[in-house]
Amino acid sequence: MEATSSPPPAATAPQTRARDEGSPGEAPPPVRFETEPGRYRHWKLSFEGAIARVALDVVEDAPMRPGYQLKLNSYDLGVDIELADIVQRLRFEHPEVKAVVVTSAQPRIFCAGANIYMLGSSTHAFKVNFCKFTNETRLALEEACAESGQRYLAALNGVASGGGYELALACEEILLADDGSSAVSFPETPLLAVLPGTGGLTRLVDKRKVRRDLADVFSTLAEGVRGKRAQEWGLVDRSVPKSRFDQAVAQRAAELAAATPDRPGPGVKLAPLEARRAELDQGRVVVSDYRYVSLRVDRAARTAELRVLGPDGEGAMDAAAMRRAGSDLWALRAFRELDDALLDLRFNHDAVGLVLLRTTGSAAAVRAADEALREARDDWFAREVLLHMRRVLKRLDLTARSMFALIEPGSCFAGSLLELALAADRSYMLDGGADGGEAAFIGLSALNFGPLAMSNGLTRLASRFLGAPERVAALEQRKDLLSAEEALAEGLCTFTPDVMDWDDEVRLAIEERLSLSPDALTGMEASLRFCGPETMETKIFARLSAWQNWIFQRPNAVGPRGALTMYGRPERPEFDWRRT
Repeated sequence: MEATSSPPPAATAPQTRARDEGSPGEAPPPVRFETEPGRYRHWKLSFEGAIARVALDVVEDAPMRPGYQLKLNSYDLGVDIELADIVQRLRFEHPEVKAVVVTSAQPRIFCAGANIYMLGSSTHAFKVNFCKFTNETRLALEEACAESGQRYLAALNGVASGGGYELALACEEILLADDGSSAVSFPETPLLAVLPGTGGLTRLVDKRKVRRDLADVFSTLAEGVRGKRAQEWGLVDRSVPKSRFDQAVAQRAAELAAATPDRPGPGVKLAPLEARRAELDQGRVVVSDYRYVSLRVDRAARTAELRVLGPDGEGAMDAAAMRRAGSDLWALRAFRELDDALLDLRFNHDAVGLVLLRTTGSAAAVRAADEALREARDDWFAREVLLHMRRVLKRLDLTARSMFALIEPGSCFAGSLLELALAADRSYMLDGGADGGEAAFIGLSALNFGPLAMSNGLTRLASRFLGAPERVAALEQRKDLLSAEEALAEGLCTFTPDVMDWDDEVRLAIEERLSLSPDALTGMEASLRFCGPETMETKIFARLSAWQNWIFQRPNAVGPRGALTMYGRPERPEFDWRRT
């Protein structure tokens, strides 16, 4: 988060706050997450052979919404949307890139982190979702290092504080200019009474394995740590004199590129999604239609229906055919659309409490598409598609909404789309066979048994049957489609109402869920969705998100005289000194 070693001149953080959906007042414009290189305002992207250079050059007077300036290379959601797009496009459109240098185009400042005045003028929901999105972006960057052969090198040519240092921590290596002023710091706790919001504390001790006592000192030292001490404490990999800094960065990037295997191209361009959006019933219902995904939000009912269509007859495809299909490949297009819809839900419809997950299409076609990806998994493009599907399903897991899957005749909850039902908090499958009606079926594919793992490193099936792993092994042998009766016996759905009871049972379940406290449900769902081993990723979301969610509502941070509210003013904040 934006902070410098010396506070800026006295200023008053704007107190106008974006409206929560359902509250009075004028609604802020919706947030959109699609962009492309020709529209970047805050990042400069360049290439030299196998090395890409990503330079942060934030335009002060171009915030995502009015009311603050993006000084000192600080960022808001608009800046981070561009970064997320860069990481994604490098993976798909530039497979020739092996090393990525992340640096600043501004002198003496790398990045001052998330803009404080942006945070101070945001709703609680926006702050929490902003932190979650930035976390997911950094994790995608780390996955690119681990899985895609694109090694990220942070070149800190100036101060890196708060979220700026957290961005550096997400990179594989960090080089810091030793020039007497460049430093790394986490000033959030001493200056703002909040936590570093993008996994910084976890990465300090889990990823970089900084000693706990040194991490404690560092995280309460507003001015940060410079030069050789930063290197000795493990906060950076190397501290390099300014006179040799550019040379050292170029040499290390070349070494990383040389040590990374080739990924034969050419890349695949990501075409625009071109969602069609409309408001119906005098604005009560908002509809977003993509090619394979539709999102229908009923604002008054506080529900959303998210429907995914299966493949439309792609047929068997080898790796070469998949690359020719490019971003129109069903698995890539549908999951990119699903990703955009989930972000739309998070940021533009925060009063929605329950999402009904539906699918339409051929289960056989979904399983055929899955099998083609499995067969081609050694090809770089097929692998990137699988990794993208995994990231989108993780985004679904981490979305703070209740999720019910409704499995009906004509559904295609099979293979990769069965993961939607497995990610849901519960699933209802219509048992039409008992009354001689049309039946619903589900099916498994190879993708349910490894490639689409959750943040805890387990598949959703393994998480579901944590106490009975032998059931997962048995399910791997099921090649047939399962009826409602079979799915219930196998533990793959929650309830199987018959035709007579379906409407009433589903309606009552929806009404009951919507009557419960959204705060309690968010905590309950997040606790139940992730079981088994803890990873750096689950720590970031389970610990950081939970604590930050609480801290962002505490008077010590956001009260009338809280540290975040008072930042930049001459008065000192006032704290409630009781520990809880």
